[in-house]
Amino acid sequence: QVQLVESGGGSVQAGDSLSLSCVLSGGTFGSFTMGWFRQAPGKEREFVAGISWGGGNTEYADSVKGRATVSRDNAKMTLYLQMNSLKSEDTAVYYCAARLGLVNEDSKKYPYWGQGTQVTVSS
Repeated sequence: QVQLVESGGGSVQAGDSLSLSCVLSGGTFGSFTMGWFRQAPGKEREFVAGISWGGGNTEYADSVKGRATVSRDNAKMTLYLQMNSLKSEDTAVYYCAARLGLVNEDSKKYPYWGQGTQVTVSS
């Protein structure tokens, strides 16, 4: 059974940086395309960033483009998200997700999800 566990969330000030991690177990990490999504209170879950199984293709939401970097270490079975210049509107629960196939911005295309990690940005 594939399991995903996120870590690295917390409370920061606007302008700060934060790095999130996601470890996959129960499957072959290098086979999966990975995504980061977030959900703020009262809002739908939205795509943040995605990375192909080999890391050669990355995609970002316009809202984080230039401020976020998604990466992966297949040997460590770990996905990363580095977020810089954080804004209050980045406050949300951040989830990692896995799927077979190409990067997709539709959360319904990802069958495997972590439990989420809270990121709170104070202005």
